[in-house]
Amino acid sequence: MSLSVRPYSEENSQEWDFFCSQADQATLLHTRRFLSYHGERFVDRSLLIEEDGRLVGLFPAAEHPKQHDHIVSHPGITYGGVLHAGFLRGTRMIDAMVAIGRHFSELKYQQLVYKAVPTFYQRRPAQDDLYALFRLGALRTRCDLSSTIDLGNRGALSERRRRSLKKALKAGVTMTSGVECLSAMWEVLAENLARKHGVAPVHTLTEITSLMERFPENIGCYCCVLDGDVLAGVIVFSTPMADHAQYIASSEKGYEVSALDAVFEHCIAKSNQAGKRWFDFGISTEASGKHLNDGLYGFKTEFGSGGFVHEFYEMKLESF
Repeated sequence: MSLSVRPYSEENSQEWDFFCSQADQATLLHTRRFLSYHGERFVDRSLLIEEDGRLVGLFPAAEHPKQHDHIVSHPGITYGGVLHAGFLRGTRMIDAMVAIGRHFSELKYQQLVYKAVPTFYQRRPAQDDLYALFRLGALRTRCDLSSTIDLGNRGALSERRRRSLKKALKAGVTMTSGVECLSAMWEVLAENLARKHGVAPVHTLTEITSLMERFPENIGCYCCVLDGDVLAGVIVFSTPMADHAQYIASSEKGYEVSALDAVFEHCIAKSNQAGKRWFDFGISTEASGKHLNDGLYGFKTEFGSGGFVHEFYEMKLESF
């Protein structure tokens, strides 16, 4: 019995996505349906991991768009990593990582950048990959801090958040959802990012609309409305274990009436009703994890969340 890897090709797309539906760590971000929306933006280097011809794992990966001697798992998504359904544990995971490293070394790549799947997305404990990386000399090069609510054991809502929610409800805000409110929410988001940070959203309105149409069961837009105007909104990516707030935005008027509090409480309640284990607000770190936005992190913590980390590793491939 021996593990081997082979390059992904488009003819493997259905097999890939079916395997993702069974894998302990996989979310919609790992599927070819999601990855394919990038088009030709990345040089795909994804791998299928096999044991004697039987598919036992996947490795979504692509060439770094700027550092062409680096492989990233995966540059087009928040996290990548080795995906499996329980088979690649212990020494098997080490063997799989060796096979991956050897494959990319033979292709003359110098460095592997590994973006681990945060534990709250995993259906079962699956951090054998991190142990394998340690055994093979990889170094942790980045660590982001995210705020996540354990929906079965939520921390106490702060008094400030209680007052803010009452303020929003007293103002008469209502909730709406669906792709029909996405355009108005995107205007709020774009204005917010331009005003505060001088940047635009990572996705364009066309791209996020396309993604919502591809994943109607997994990507939702939830907005707070007052007098017919969208004041605040959240784009939620739903995975088997967790709902993740991918985009968060509020107008100046929305801040005045605490509209985001109403949106978040609506989304958290919806996640609870859907039987999810976690609700994730996303990271509050900047500069590759070296700076923590204490104000933003404190705001998220007041909803009863705790900290989870996103870990990034790099491994030299010359030794393979």
